[in-house]
Order: sequence, then structure tokens, then C-alpha cells
Amino acid sequence: MTLPTTHVTFPSGAVSGDSPVLAVHPLEGGRYAVVTAATPFHPLDHTWPDQPADLGTLTVAGVAHPVVDCLTGAVGPDGGGLLVGADIPVRRGDEAWSWLVLHVVEGEPADAVGSTAELRVDAGRRALLSAAHSGCHLLALALNAALAPRWRKDPGRRDAFGNPDFDSLAMASSVMDTEASTDTYRLGKSLRKKGFTTEAGDGLAALADDLQAVTEAVDAQLAAWIAADAAVRIDVPGPELTARRRWQCELPAGRAEIFCGGTHLHNLGELSELRTELSLSADGSELVAVTRPKRA
Repeated sequence: MTLPTTHVTFPSGAVSGDSPVLAVHPLEGGRYAVVTAATPFHPLDHTWPDQPADLGTLTVAGVAHPVVDCLTGAVGPDGGGLLVGADIPVRRGDEAWSWLVLHVVEGEPADAVGSTAELRVDAGRRALLSAAHSGCHLLALALNAALAPRWRKDPGRRDAFGNPDFDSLAMASSVMDTEASTDTYRLGKSLRKKGFTTEAGDGLAALADDLQAVTEAVDAQLAAWIAADAAVRIDVPGPELTARRRWQCELPAGRAEIFCGGTHLHNLGELSELRTELSLSADGSELVAVTRPKRA
């Protein structure tokens, strides 16, 4: 099997499009993966599965098929069989591989290959996921600022505003759904060696005692950014699924940039509120942030 890497339009916010069907691949459970040359659908990333897949419909030969999942597929340099999701042995973007968006449908579409498919994403669900993903990035920047006094030495990595990048240095997992983003951070030996402290000292309370104050600082910063109605865009170096895209937000203090393959708001005025809930595990080894956007 030899197929070109899928071109994607979701970075611009597209939720519909037409494209020729290049292949139909059988999956387990009687499902099929439909590959098109281009698509507005955002697939689950097999390397960092933070944003869930888009759902919607794929219409081909006059028959509408519900897209019940959307996955990342890949074909190796030897042109062998299609590998799906966790079965792919390399990180997304390996230039020797072809990278495909797989639209998963329940039954085999008749006469699909060579026909033009009409692709329609569930726009309401996409908007909720985009809000959660933009909220996740804003939380990262606000949390970095609120925790900056807890670094006893320079960890060597800083965010767009010069704060130690706690978010990327401590990140264990990040997951979005239609209601919130949930970010889990490890506060273990590795982070302490880099200079982060959860203990009291140097005028700081222990993080467990200071958590409410940190939460309030984060929420105040998030509220100020929402009020500024900052513009959001995705910097797209190319149309391929594997292009290394960057989330950009024109905040009052300057442009923030974070590498990201997901979907996002167009401006922060699309939200009426963005708040986070911080919780610390009983042993102090894990911090969890649940950030909930409210659409305007």
C-alpha cells in the first residue's frame, strides 16, 4: 500500500470539505477506515492523545455514513500494510512514513474508492473541544506564572513570557473533553532536582497550604485574558497532517506560542469564563488542574 500523507484543514477551523477517497481499510469489529486525500477531521494522535477525535458524517455515492471515530494511521517506508494508532512503532512525523487520517465507519462504503466523499464534522462538539484545548494552553501559562516563585534555580526551560515552564517540565498527561481539560503534573525527584519546591521556605508556604492562593492567582489571570478578547490562530507551515503547527495567542503581554496539533478558538471572546480547580494528591507527588471553559 502506498498512499500520500493526508492533507488537513482543521487547523483553520474548517468543519466540512469534499475529497476523493483513496482507500478503504477493514478494521476489527466490522468497522472500516476510509482514507481521503484531504479532510477537515481531527484524528486522535497516537503519540500524544490529548484531544479526542472529531465525529461527524462521510457521504459517498449518495450514502451518509456516521464517522464514529477518527484515528491516525501510517504506512511504513517499505509500503507494507496500514498500521493504526498504538500499533504504529514511530512518532508522528517520521518522514519515511506516510501519515493518514482514518475516518472510521460501521460498514464498508460501497463504490467508495475513486468517488468524492463529502466530509462533515460535528461542529458543535468541535467547538467545545477547541474551547477546552485553548483553555488548557492558557492554564499552562497562568500556572507557570503563579508557580514561578517556587523555583530555587533556573530549570533551563521558560515559556513565552519568561517564566519557568512548569507545565512542560512537570507534565504527566493532558486530556480534553467537551467540558474541561485535565492536566496532571508529577512533583517528584526529577522536578525537585531541576529546582522546584513544594516545601515552605524563603517566604513561601508549603504548596499544600498555598494551593488556594495559587488557584486564585491563576483564575485572576485567566479572567483578565478572557476580558482582553485576544486573537488566537494556528501557525501552519504546511497542509500535511504531520506539519509542526503552533498555537499562537496575542495576549496583552505579547504573543504566546505553544507547539500543538489540535483545534482551537479563533479569539478568547468566544468564552465568557475560564476557571481552574487545582488539587494535590495526599502524598504531595501529583498536582491536577481541571480547567473549565464557558462559551459566551
